[in-house]
Parts: sequence; structure tokens; C-alpha cells
Amino acid sequence: MKNCTINKNIHLLENKIFEGERPLFKSHHIDLKNCQFVQGESGLKFVNYINAIQCEFSSKYLFWHDTRVHIFKSIFNDGARASIWYSDSILLENCEVNSAKIFRDAKNITIKNSTLNTNETLWDCNNIIIDKVDFQGDYLLFHSNNIEMNDFHLEGNYSFQHTQNIVAKNIKIKSKDAFWNSENVTIYDSIIEGEYLGWYSKNLKFVNCTIIGTQPLCYAKNLVLENCEMIDTDLAFEDSTINATITSSIMSVKNPLSGYLKAKEIKELILDEQNDLLQIEIENKID
Repeated sequence: MKNCTINKNIHLLENKIFEGERPLFKSHHIDLKNCQFVQGESGLKFVNYINAIQCEFSSKYLFWHDTRVHIFKSIFNDGARASIWYSDSILLENCEVNSAKIFRDAKNITIKNSTLNTNETLWDCNNIIIDKVDFQGDYLLFHSNNIEMNDFHLEGNYSFQHTQNIVAKNIKIKSKDAFWNSENVTIYDSIIEGEYLGWYSKNLKFVNCTIIGTQPLCYAKNLVLENCEMIDTDLAFEDSTINATITSSIMSVKNPLSGYLKAKEIKELILDEQNDLLQIEIENKID
């Protein structure tokens, strides 16, 4: 994403309070510093080349249909729901978000060094970079594509469903039903905790990761795990095509469809019928 800062024709608005409907409609080339957006809606609709610095947002539908917006050291309060929709080239840095549905149907988004407590956000978005961010909330990144994540923490259910093209490094997720119906996702050096991980996914890959929780990675196609640890994982891999090297014990494995599985131990291996398409290598099998 290109830098949102413009070095010419900037108009500074400082220590202002904005309220009502569309107070800065179709504005452009503006620096907002220490400003407040209180009761009202659509405060910055159809704007472009806007920098918001140390601002406080409490009104809804703020940044709709906008282009090139940099929001820095600012706060989105509970009233600022559905803040950034249908917009392009957004940088959110060193911010605190406490409002629902902040991003929707937007593209070229960078979120850095921020804390977000928000449900149902980043839906139908494209080209997203998330770096050093703490998220809390359900249904994060539904149906979004082309995502890079680093040093990212999440606590919230139903995350990353119907996503495509994700590369993630050093993330920690606690989420039920994460990565359902996802496609082309690679995760490195991370901890993924939560039940029913990755069901119905395609091309989901974990490298040097820890997987925690019941019934993970079922009904998946082209599932890959390289040098991964599995903790409290029972009934894993049902009806999945797999290529997995597990460095730990697995509580139980149930009817993988095909592929290769190597584990230190499988405490219970459930194979309802002979499967010549499946190769399992166990260092210490317990019958």
C-alpha cells in the first residue's frame, strides 16, 4: 500500500469537534489532529488523502467510499460502528478500536501496532497486512483474500472462514471453527487453539506449529503439517487427504481419506475399513 501522507496542499484541522451528518463530506488533502467526531454519521464520506492523528471517533459510518486514509494514534469508541467500508488504501497504526464491524468490503488495508475489540470485521476485504496486532471478537476476516499476518493474536470464534491466500507467521489464535472452507493458507511458527479447526479447507499448511483442541482438520483436502505438535487433539483428520509429520502424541485419529501420517504416538487409531491409499508411520503405537 502506498503511503497515505501527501506533502502538498494539506489543510490542517486541529482541536475540532464534528457532529451531525456528513460534516466533512468529499473533503480531501486534510490533516485532522486532536479532533472528535461525536453524534452523527458519515463524517468523512467520499474523502481522499486524509490523515487523522490522535483523534477520537464516536459516530457511525465514518470512512465510507474513501481513498488513501492514514489513521494514527486514534480511538474508535463503541458508537463508531461500521467505520471503514468500501474504501481503498487504509493505514491504521497505533490505534485502539472498540466498535463492531469496523472494516467491510475494503481493500489495500494495513493494520499495525494496534488493539482491536470488534466483532464481524474485515469481511469481504482484499489485500490486507496485519502486523503486531491484538484482536478480540468473533467472525474475523470472513470471506477475505490475500492476507499477510505477523505477530498477531486473536481470541474469538469463527475466524478466517471462506478466506483465501493467507501467509501467517508467529501468530497465536484461540478460536472455535477457525479456517473453515479456507483455501491456500500457510501458517508458520504459530499456536492455533480451538475445536474443529480447518474443516472443509483446501491447501491448508502448518509449519512448526502447535495445534490444540478437539476434532481438528477434518474433511480437508491437501492438508500439510510439517514438524508440528498436537495437544488434546482427538478424532483428528477424519475424511481428509493429508501429508503430516507430527512430533508429539496424538490422542486419536479417525479415518483419514488418503496420504501420509507420521507421529510419535497415536493413542487411538480408528480405521473402519482397510485403506490402501493411507500410509501411517508410528514410533510407538498403543493398541
